[in-house]
Amino acid sequence: IRQGLFLVLRDFQGLTQIIIPQDEAHSHVKKLLSDAPVESVVRVTGIVSPRPPGQENPKMPTGDIEVKAETAEILNSCKKLPFEIKDFVKKSEALRMQYRYLDLRSFQLQRNLRLRSQMVMKMREYLCNLHGFVDVETPTLFKRTPGGAKEFIVPSREVGKFYSLPQSPQQFKQLLMVGGLDRYFQVARCYRDEGSRPDRQPEFTQIDIEMSFVDQAGIQRLIEGLLQYSWPEERGSITTPFPAMTYEEALAGYGTDKPDTRFGMKIVDISDCLRRSDVPFVQNTLSYPHGAVKAIRISQGMRYLKNKDLESLKESTKSQFNQEIVEIICRPDGSLKSLLTKFLGEKQQSELIQVLNMQVDDVVLVAAGEHKQVCSALGSLRLESADLLEAAGLVLRDPTTFHFLWVVDFPLFLPKEENPTELESAHHPFTAPHPLDTNLLYSDPTEVRSQHYDLVLNGNEVGGGSIRIHSAEQQRFVLEKVLKEDSEMLSHLLEALEFGAPPHGGIALGLDRLISLIVDAPSIRDVIAFPKSFRGRDLMGNAPDYVTPEELEPYHIQVSWPLAEKEAKKK
Repeated sequence: IRQGLFLVLRDFQGLTQIIIPQDEAHSHVKKLLSDAPVESVVRVTGIVSPRPPGQENPKMPTGDIEVKAETAEILNSCKKLPFEIKDFVKKSEALRMQYRYLDLRSFQLQRNLRLRSQMVMKMREYLCNLHGFVDVETPTLFKRTPGGAKEFIVPSREVGKFYSLPQSPQQFKQLLMVGGLDRYFQVARCYRDEGSRPDRQPEFTQIDIEMSFVDQAGIQRLIEGLLQYSWPEERGSITTPFPAMTYEEALAGYGTDKPDTRFGMKIVDISDCLRRSDVPFVQNTLSYPHGAVKAIRISQGMRYLKNKDLESLKESTKSQFNQEIVEIICRPDGSLKSLLTKFLGEKQQSELIQVLNMQVDDVVLVAAGEHKQVCSALGSLRLESADLLEAAGLVLRDPTTFHFLWVVDFPLFLPKEENPTELESAHHPFTAPHPLDTNLLYSDPTEVRSQHYDLVLNGNEVGGGSIRIHSAEQQRFVLEKVLKEDSEMLSHLLEALEFGAPPHGGIALGLDRLISLIVDAPSIRDVIAFPKSFRGRDLMGNAPDYVTPEELEPYHIQVSWPLAEKEAKKK
């Protein structure tokens, strides 16, 4: 309400200005509207008329008109609000979660959820109407899958037996291919028991796709077309085909398997420049088989970064990666300032300037060590440096530009972190080896590339898929001999593959993450109607909650209370 003369009504289509009548004949309407608490539900009948000249509001879609109220009715009054329903009013996330139904009234969340709905609708049209896909719902109650993320378990009435909530419909979609439904898709609910991070939720949504008689290029072209068709008009257009990069190229150039290609600052290998130098730690590093010296160049770094920024970058790399960093600064006269320069002759210094393309005021961060570790450390430094430069006012990563990228040729297996002598699947155990590396599967599995592909958008993984193993014999070998898993848990899938399974492959797009990047939301919680908190809790309904021993009895479960109390005290 403004000055007792105007009232702004909000509905699902936007805002409309209502003129409160001031004449005696409508005094009851004036009182009713003037006394109505903000956020009350009101029905107004009146005459739509143009606003007086000069009073138009170009910022409002309805800014050229107003409604002169004749009758009004309060359908439901609103009590005192826990926070104002305005996008610019700062509210704690816990309060927003507790009163989510009020938070949903904000312009931002309304816009996000409506855009999400429109995109999903366009995706359905593209897949089902234009490409003959079949929308199939798969079960939510299933059994535990070996490997992968931790799954939620659900008790059953059979003693000691539990269901699991699937982390994805992976097995079902492969079984649908065996069943002859050659093109499957689903807006699938998936579950992972690993708490929440800004980009993770215990329950999330995937656009899940599987096809028979397809290769990697076929899946990639389908997804590019799908995104192009469903892309919101107001976000500009996206060009296809998306560029592709191998896993090794991504790691060597960006230090990560999900590179943000909106800005440069790529990793440069300077091993050859320094090989003939007398720098002790460099010589020591290069004497090892996978030893390398690499660097990133922060253009104009001295203009934007303070000494404390450089120190914080070095400290963070030391604590996260146990990696030492040496900086090289290009002075105004073009000479180099660094701990390294006393070990380098003029020729080596000018070669270094040339290889790194150094200009005045540039800062170069150098790391020496094992190839993968050095790349990972510099990849992290690259992103941290970008954060610092943007905080100082330089725009490097425009949120309104969208850089899609395919990352391909991942290794099929990686050493387990807790036991490097054992292997685990880099993607999942159903991923097929690269056709050129199939023989290596039986002789040297660590060298095998996979037919796995990730879709990356602005440095975030928004999709992942693979061509699957369709031979029961090869699938059994991978499970039992390479991964040392109990294949009995997957006997149903292995048996299905023996009944004439077609070659098949697929992909899943993380819908929540994709939408959050399109709308530039700080978290995926801003594109989900009723998300969970950081700890995986529903603060509105207070879930998870206790159940009585009587309710647990049919499931043959008892809660060990002393243990539960200890856990509660810890929290």
